[in-house]
This record gives sequence, C-alpha cells and structure tokens, in this order.
Amino acid sequence: MTYVVTENCIRCKYTDCVEVCPVDCFHEGPNFLVIDPVECIDCSLCVAECPADAIYAADQLPPEQAHFLEINAELAQVWPVIAQTRLPLSEADAWIDRGEKLRYLER
Repeated sequence: MTYVVTENCIRCKYTDCVEVCPVDCFHEGPNFLVIDPVECIDCSLCVAECPADAIYAADQLPPEQAHFLEINAELAQVWPVIAQTRLPLSEADAWIDRGEKLRYLER
C-alpha cells in the first residue's frame, strides 16, 4: 500500500507533510505535490501533517479521488524530490477545500 496526495493539494501545496517523511518520497510540481508509490513505506506520518487533508492511504481513497493514485505514480517519475518544508502557494488559503481543482493541475 502507498499513500496518495489528492485534489485538495492542487493550488495549495502545503509542505508540512514533506518534513516528516523518513524516505523522501514526495515530489514537487508547480502547484501540487505527489507521493512516489515505490518509495513510500506506508508510515502514515504525512497524513496528520497535511493542513488540506489531501493525503489518503491508497485503500481508503474516496472513489472520486481514485484516479490520483495513477497521477501520483506518473508525476513522481518526472518531478524532483522535495525534502524540506517551503512556504505554501500564496493562494493556498483561498483554494483550500475547493472542489473540482484537477483542471488547474500544472504538469
């Protein structure tokens, strides 16, 4: 099993989760983070740290977020690893908990 970053991270990109990851499995894109499913050791430390509640265990993904498992795997192969906390996007507070953000994902 792996953990998966879902839609609520888009246009927020809080990085609190990155700091607690013991294996540096997070990868950073322009406005979203993903978890590399191969590197993830299923420790779950990142879940409680995410202010956007955007991280789920793969087997607990809401059905409407299931496609993010594939998105995380795909983009983790392209985007660089992020291992340190950074400031969230300037628009994060305005975009947290908004739905239908997939169209804003910058690859």
